[in-house]
Amino acid sequence: MDAVTKIRPRTGKNYIDAIKGDGRKVFIDGEEVNDVTTHPAFREAIKTTARLYDIASEPANRNIMRFNLEASPKPINRIWQLPKSENDLRLRRSAVQKWSEVTFGLMGRSPDHVAAFFCGWMMNSDVFEQNGGKEKKKYLENFYEYLSENDYYVTYTIIPPQIDRSKPMHQQSPRDLYAGVVKEKDNGIIVRGAQMLGTGAVLSDYISLGQITPIQPGDEDHAINFAVACNSPGLKIYSRRSYASAANSTFDYPLSSQFDETDSLVVFDDVFVPWEQVFVYRDLEISKDQWWKTAAHSMGNHQAQIRFVTKLRLIMGLAKRITEMNGVNKLPAVKGILGEMSSYAAMVEGLLDAQISNCSIIGKEFVEPARQPLYAAIALQSKVYPKLLNLLRELCGGGLIQLPSSSTDFKNPQIKIDIDRYIQSPGYPADERVKLMKLTWDLVGSEFAGRQEQYERFYAGPPFATKTRMESEYNFSEGERLVDDVLATYDIEGRKK
Repeated sequence: MDAVTKIRPRTGKNYIDAIKGDGRKVFIDGEEVNDVTTHPAFREAIKTTARLYDIASEPANRNIMRFNLEASPKPINRIWQLPKSENDLRLRRSAVQKWSEVTFGLMGRSPDHVAAFFCGWMMNSDVFEQNGGKEKKKYLENFYEYLSENDYYVTYTIIPPQIDRSKPMHQQSPRDLYAGVVKEKDNGIIVRGAQMLGTGAVLSDYISLGQITPIQPGDEDHAINFAVACNSPGLKIYSRRSYASAANSTFDYPLSSQFDETDSLVVFDDVFVPWEQVFVYRDLEISKDQWWKTAAHSMGNHQAQIRFVTKLRLIMGLAKRITEMNGVNKLPAVKGILGEMSSYAAMVEGLLDAQISNCSIIGKEFVEPARQPLYAAIALQSKVYPKLLNLLRELCGGGLIQLPSSSTDFKNPQIKIDIDRYIQSPGYPADERVKLMKLTWDLVGSEFAGRQEQYERFYAGPPFATKTRMESEYNFSEGERLVDDVLATYDIEGRKK
């Protein structure tokens, strides 16, 4: 960890300059990438991320995007704020929502996501000093200050690869397949192995590694939480296929071309991590408690739900616009579909509102989003998103498929004559109709769209896990009281009491 540079507020240029040619090892399509900021697979997502930082740094957005720490006169990005009241949560939501509208809810690992997890850890940091680990709490607090002072972009890898899930981590063959400690040194640890789903890893300054999957005795080498710079020696980032580089134009793929944050396998090939960046070390109890006994999981997923609401609003806007364009918006059957879609979108948004209005105390002075409506929203997310996509497809029909091959068709005068004549609607000339339908296709039918659906289905874990978490957070006591009350109104003879 370098000395705090205190560049506040961070701008898009600051961000790009920081990761440009910084020596990170990124691989895609069989080659190593020399500069991620100019490579066609990543440059547009990096530009989008830079826009987020520019928005946060603009003086006009001061009240929404920044706040002041008591100990510092300079403003800090609100994504790092530790909320102490319902109003703080509302202010934080406004900042997250403003950023989510830049990405239309399509970048799940924008810088505010893992920042929310670090905030959640800080809100009950006593968890980290359990079992005699007082120095780990201090390391966390110092690193949080470092991140927030510099407004760094952190993503995480908290899931092991799908190699052999029938065996615990320490029984994999060889033993160091899953990322874990292989050596302890006086000044830190050596980590070897891999973690999957490093979403946004290529774009980030730092990677946080932990384990949210169940671990058991024998897995102590994997019961860790630390952060390392993305250009650390021995750290390798293997990106999946890029949808951005495959997009032939922004007109034809308006979402793929701008918002593909990419997902990566992150390999730790004997990466050195200094003790000052290690917050959990070979501790099964804290490795679990860091998620559930702090506000980390609630804060991180609350950010995700704010983003998700923006994404649903985009879907609803497209649905309404398409029905109007096709002249079917007043048909009872169509109004029924729009009504059904609206009910799902409103349900999720209402649960988001409830997370704030029913917030609860955690730690000594902070508040976290209410967990019951939070986990209700998460449990619904994997069903609501594909349901809305299917209803949007139904509203579009074959018009979503019968579109010009690319924007270049409009540049051929002979082709354009027929496109203008046959692919248009009242009030919508061909270019506007095609533009709207291409946008919709990139959300429901492209390769990028398929990844988005898969992401929303499994973002918070397998459905059974999210439902189990909902079961543990639901308040059954009132229902059980009602059961007792009604049972008390009669006896075995059926006589009323």
